[in-house]
Amino acid sequence: MRTTNDLTPHAATAAAILPLVGGVANVTSVAHCMTRLRLGLRDRTLVREDALRSLPAVLGVVTDDDSYQIVLGPGTVARVTPEFEALVAGTAGAPDTGTADALAARGAEWKAARQQRNATPLKLLLRRIANIFVPLIPALIGCGVIAGLGGLLVNLGWLPSLTPALAAIASGFMALIAVFVGHNTAKEFGGTPVLGGAVAAIVVYAGVAKVTAFGMTLAPGQGGVLGALAAALLGTYVEKWCRRRVPEALDVLVTPTLTVLITGLVTLYVLMYTAGELSTAIGTGANWLLDHTGVFAGLVLGGLFLPLVMLGLHQALIPLHTTLIQQQGYTVLLPVLAMAGAGQVGAALAVYVRLHHDQSLRTTIRSALPAGLLGVGEPLIYGVSLPLGRPFVTACAGGAAGGAFVGFFSMLGDKIGSTAIGPSGWALFPLLKGTGGLVLTASIYAGGLLTGYVVGFAATYFFGLGRTVRGAVSGVCDSSKEGQDTDPGGNPPP
Repeated sequence: MRTTNDLTPHAATAAAILPLVGGVANVTSVAHCMTRLRLGLRDRTLVREDALRSLPAVLGVVTDDDSYQIVLGPGTVARVTPEFEALVAGTAGAPDTGTADALAARGAEWKAARQQRNATPLKLLLRRIANIFVPLIPALIGCGVIAGLGGLLVNLGWLPSLTPALAAIASGFMALIAVFVGHNTAKEFGGTPVLGGAVAAIVVYAGVAKVTAFGMTLAPGQGGVLGALAAALLGTYVEKWCRRRVPEALDVLVTPTLTVLITGLVTLYVLMYTAGELSTAIGTGANWLLDHTGVFAGLVLGGLFLPLVMLGLHQALIPLHTTLIQQQGYTVLLPVLAMAGAGQVGAALAVYVRLHHDQSLRTTIRSALPAGLLGVGEPLIYGVSLPLGRPFVTACAGGAAGGAFVGFFSMLGDKIGSTAIGPSGWALFPLLKGTGGLVLTASIYAGGLLTGYVVGFAATYFFGLGRTVRGAVSGVCDSSKEGQDTDPGGNPPP
């Protein structure tokens, strides 16, 4: 048997987390997203949250969801999750302590009530949208960085023989992203994934240029990811309808054929045209919004994004980002929304400076600040600003100011965007693309971040820490470390 000293750092982190979440008998599912280890737990009362938060690799804990989410940060979570899964699988057959049935019985009522509260139609829809698009983010990031590198080489006139190869590598995934969206959509909604990919592939097939719909000739890729999502969703319902009615002996032949045929015809003659018009409207609307109301739009988007993240509503923006990237090569919304993280960093720095006698809080900020600078805001949100209450509002003010700064330059014609979604903060620099060249684009984004830092800091320093908060901050921070996300008045966050 290996000792803790024999483990790799990521395996050691997994081994440290497991007993703190109630052991293998308490774990029902394991998954991860870009930054969080997502666990299904039978009984959350067995979680030792204070000890869990104190682990060096743990940046924060999010409990307002069906899954118990442990924030580990990008990169780390992708390495810890397999180790955690192997640990759970490796001990699943071992004799347990006899508590599994008791855990299930004790947690069943709590879990049912929790799911009932969170299972609103909007939350379920947003969760499913995230499940479709979040798995695509690593490929979007990788291709986006390569596209940025290729663009830099073209601008500098370096390695002209290499740039076509980089362009092919960066563009291959985006050319077929509709297929991946279709595959994930069918998988999420209970259909056969490969059939979802098959009907979505129609959207990007070059031969659609010979098809006429609504008196117009279709173009390959028309409708983009929205058309692919709609096609795969329709295909899933057609497949389920067929399986309920087709005899079992004929199911393997008839169901896939009817699914692809019916869905394919509807995709060609209805969905591609409709989704194409919607995609065009999204691109036109986003550009018009920033070109004509850039300061106001940036103010609103940058100021409201932190509350959207807190409520999970930011997931609704994922298809919009993906549509803009596919249509224009970059999303103009992400740099504006990224300013919310800058306001959060500025607010945390003000708390650090102002409350210099609270060493516990300052330690939390020091450990969470590097992640915040790279766009991972949960540790600062749930560990600092949200428990204190008012600093969360002043952080939003910093985000609004940074968004207005970026929007102002968009009104001047210097639009900036991101070639991929996922990263934020400083990590977004390699993905930036704009109309004014690399140096100007990076300068505008850096200016927005600086504005967010300064305004978030100033607003929090002068208005975000009243006497009551300063007097009670130690107690608040202690309670936040114990998982009791409360404001100074004892009320849970909104």
